[in-house]
Amino acid sequence: MSMFDNFDKFVHRLQDAPKNHLKAYALAGLVAAQLVTGAAFAANADTGPGGTGVAKVAGNEAAHLAEGLHAPSGARHVSAQQLLTLAESQVGISENAYGGGTKFHSWYMESPRARETVARDGGTIGAYANAPWCDMFVSWVGEQLGMQDTMGSDAYTVAHAKWFAQQGRYGETPRPGAVAFFAWNGTKSVDAIEHVGFVVKDNGDGTIKTIEGNTGNGKVEVRTRSTGSVAGYGYPNYAA
Repeated sequence: MSMFDNFDKFVHRLQDAPKNHLKAYALAGLVAAQLVTGAAFAANADTGPGGTGVAKVAGNEAAHLAEGLHAPSGARHVSAQQLLTLAESQVGISENAYGGGTKFHSWYMESPRARETVARDGGTIGAYANAPWCDMFVSWVGEQLGMQDTMGSDAYTVAHAKWFAQQGRYGETPRPGAVAFFAWNGTKSVDAIEHVGFVVKDNGDGTIKTIEGNTGNGKVEVRTRSTGSVAGYGYPNYAA
């Protein structure tokens, strides 16, 4: 199957939280150009110029944060609160004019997982440079705390939710530190999932407080969401 045959599938699997139509069309155009020409757009992240250097800065920053949280590497040693503290420390980070270019993009593009998901979904690694990034944010947070085996890692929300289900750690109850998978049409269908973020708490009134990347404002933000928009929750293994 050629890159052209994979194009529609690839764009579908990078869909995320809805933004304005102009940005969506711009993203589709960028991805199309990359698939046709093989060109990789530079990831001009918010923390510094270039791609490789930014990823290293992101890793060093997270390592210092993890040390400050007294969170040894390995999921058994990490509490939900420690993860949420790291996630909240990223609030305010924003994307570029093309809808990407964050340190989360740079990290994902340089990770072995990017090669695996390109093999699965088609496209090119360069196409991730300005792709919707909510799941890259979730995966980045887990990776920095050594939780990749229990958090999973993906850029495609549907596949990530299915991974949690395959692990037997997917359900309907919001818990602090759970990964909330959103379906804006209000269904519980995994295939309808379009967005993802971390649950901070259940507000007890039909809403949850969350920390999400790639919000409608193009930032990492704290949000209040209706539980009716959640298709399901993934449950990482945290320390007691």
